[in-house]
Amino acid sequence: VQLQASGGGLVQAGGSLRLSCAASERTFSNYTLGWFRQAPGKEREFVAGISWGGSSTYYANSVRVRFTISRDNAKNTVYLQMNSLKPEDTAVYYCAARFRDRVVFTTTRYDYWGQGTQVTVSS
Repeated sequence: VQLQASGGGLVQAGGSLRLSCAASERTFSNYTLGWFRQAPGKEREFVAGISWGGSSTYYANSVRVRFTISRDNAKNTVYLQMNSLKPEDTAVYYCAARFRDRVVFTTTRYDYWGQGTQVTVSS
């Protein structure tokens, strides 16, 4: 599975961005998807996840309410809508996939990764 993340950029605090992650896989609907982020000098951390059936979503406490993950299986794409952005949301954002399993919060449990897209939030 090849994943291509896009949609990052520079935004002022309080603004919004929508990240997209397009997958090459025809059986995209069989994959659980996650968004992670990595700030300079920090470990990669879980942000949000959506189950392969699309019925369950999970969020890190730091982004709950502000971020929304969704998927469009017809377009083989997962989205991360980010509202009320804060400077501490600045990071490289990565999408990841794992086959037909529950959402987990650890990076090592995901088999496929996109290349990352930079999000910078200015104060």
